[in-house]
Amino acid sequence: MSSFLPEEVRKGLEAARKASLRRNDRLCIHDGEDVYRIRRFWADGLSIDIKHGDKLRGRVEIYDGARHVYQCLIENGRTEDDECVFDFKWLHPVAEQPAADFVRPDALPAGLIGKAY
Repeated sequence: MSSFLPEEVRKGLEAARKASLRRNDRLCIHDGEDVYRIRRFWADGLSIDIKHGDKLRGRVEIYDGARHVYQCLIENGRTEDDECVFDFKWLHPVAEQPAADFVRPDALPAGLIGKAY
């Protein structure tokens, strides 16, 4: 279908698609001091802008805004169109609570009522 559209219209649609990706996506990769915006994210990998693809290797942190979401190890990227695609070697969610060295019961009380003296 895109072969029937004029060149200017195709360029405008592509620019609008890129702008919507930048505007809507909050996921980003933190690699030390460097931060890269994630364009697409799925169960087996992610993609970033092609201009940052050669700089990214190894263990990285994934954030959703300011919230730390995942730690992952990424393998070498491949280029597809205007993005660099990486596969996860491993992906682990970050725990929201500290690790416990005891078994927590399934049903915890919401609060305790003290004695009225």
